[in-house]
Amino acid sequence: MLQDREEAGRLLAERLTAYRDDPQAAVLALPRGGVAVGFAISRALHLPLDVFLVRKLGAPGNPEYAVGAVSETGTVRLNPQAGAVLARFGTPVGYLEETIRAEREEMTRRQAVYRGGKALPDLAGWTVILVDDGIATGATFLASVEALRKLGPGRLVAALPVGPPETLREVGRQVDELVWLKAPESFYAVGQHYESFAQVEDAEVLAYLAQARRLS
Repeated sequence: MLQDREEAGRLLAERLTAYRDDPQAAVLALPRGGVAVGFAISRALHLPLDVFLVRKLGAPGNPEYAVGAVSETGTVRLNPQAGAVLARFGTPVGYLEETIRAEREEMTRRQAVYRGGKALPDLAGWTVILVDDGIATGATFLASVEALRKLGPGRLVAALPVGPPETLREVGRQVDELVWLKAPESFYAVGQHYESFAQVEDAEVLAYLAQARRLS
């Protein structure tokens, strides 16, 4: 059991020491929970921290069940079973398009809040350590990987505290390196593997980013 997200980040950092003080490496965290993990990695490895914005596309009537995800760079990734899931839920015409539009609006809001409206920095040739606080279906994380690949990083590293084995294997196939802490066969939700898993608010994300900037 992990104590909290910052402990998860510290433990992941112990497995990422090869990147400490690398002038061409950066940590990108998925808001909001991933930023707490990413901050601990950033602090331990002396690397800059930024966010990568991606939003889950939930099933109708069950928004926590991801059928795909959309990233801030415009990439939309649907799960292989998305069509069957949407059919089972009796999805209304236009649901997916409307959901994508709404989530893009939320990413625009977050970009304004977290980065002052600025786009991502140029990551071509960089080592990017992509971080979240855990994965279940992997929809948002894999959409992030797909989007970041198009930006031309020199190396893409995934750092994840916990996830089901099959999802971690899929992530591992899509990145250059995967670092993880726990891969329980019996997996229900990310939060069950933390003692403290309170929701992270915008103010906390901003505080982590500001502190990371002061330390860099």
